[in-house]
Amino acid sequence: MASPVVIVGAGLAGYNLAREFRKLDTETPLVVIAGDSADFYSKPMLSNALAGNKTAATLVMKSAEKMEAELDAVIYARTEVVGIEPEQRMLMLSDGQVQPYRDLVLAVGADPIRLRLGGDAADAVMSVNHLDDFAHFASKLDGVKRVAILGGGLIGCEFANDLLARGIEPVVIEAAATPLSRLLPAAAGEWFASKMAAAGVRFVFGAMAGSVSKVANGFEVELSTGERIEADLVLSAVGLRPNTSLAIAAGLTVERGVVVDRQLRSSDAHIYALGDCAEIESLNLPFVMPIMHAARALAQGLAGKDAMLRYPAMPVLVKTPACPTVVSPPAAGVAGEWQVLASEDGIDARFVASDGQLLGFALCGAATKERQTLLPQLPPVLG
Repeated sequence: MASPVVIVGAGLAGYNLAREFRKLDTETPLVVIAGDSADFYSKPMLSNALAGNKTAATLVMKSAEKMEAELDAVIYARTEVVGIEPEQRMLMLSDGQVQPYRDLVLAVGADPIRLRLGGDAADAVMSVNHLDDFAHFASKLDGVKRVAILGGGLIGCEFANDLLARGIEPVVIEAAATPLSRLLPAAAGEWFASKMAAAGVRFVFGAMAGSVSKVANGFEVELSTGERIEADLVLSAVGLRPNTSLAIAAGLTVERGVVVDRQLRSSDAHIYALGDCAEIESLNLPFVMPIMHAARALAQGLAGKDAMLRYPAMPVLVKTPACPTVVSPPAAGVAGEWQVLASEDGIDARFVASDGQLLGFALCGAATKERQTLLPQLPPVLG
């Protein structure tokens, strides 16, 4: 039997690639290896599941068994890849098996960044990055009145908004002066914060958590400012780091993520990377739309067709109903300035070059209706 295409990872990246590949090639054996249950679910839904009364079980769209049948694939669940032998094109698995491959795709995602915290409860700080994490977090929410969230970026703000649906007060601790500081200009961040605060989110800006300790009623978070905040639970949402350990051990080129070209090929001709773990022309974009575009391009290549990844402008929809927000950030280092128009019901912020070219936007509240007008004016992320 011919060696299979092997995908390591059964998240949105891995499964979308498998589906796109099967549209083009129904003959080549396909193997998916997952460290989790390999059930198919949408990871972005984890940060707004509470408002929809979703549980870990109801977030699952299809079981691993159904995915196996749909893809005509062999799926190994709860199985870790412990090593790659690129010259032999072999994987060593945690159960002792050796898995050959024709081509290997690393779709292993990213891991939560763990803060170095003092205190006797640092190990009790939770993060939600997978379905199992969400199940554990949700199981702790009964009777909870307040959750301290470390980090006021995209995930921190989305979880804060979602906790409101359960009548829980979120306290968001953010080192910057405004939330979503990597996505929103300061004026838009301030407007966003005011709307979220009106809905019940408390922000503490200019501060970082230093320690988490047990107290009678839960936990106490001591901040760099000296302030102490009591909470029933502590959730860390300070960001993600691409999972590159397998790639490094295999001798692949790694910078922030696994470095790949516009065909998603790594420094090894038969190993590819996709999704949150991949870095393409210095871009590491842990969002749904880049994953979908990259999966289609890679599927073409694995099926023997010429394909070159291109990214159009891809706005990010922030899942915060308390303050609807959509952002298409300008490219890093590009010259221009933010032009901000504020009104009582929205913020329209546009990043414009000196020649008038629109390079990015951040829209909050009623201004989100301008998205479809502005989107065609943006240059592609990768042309």
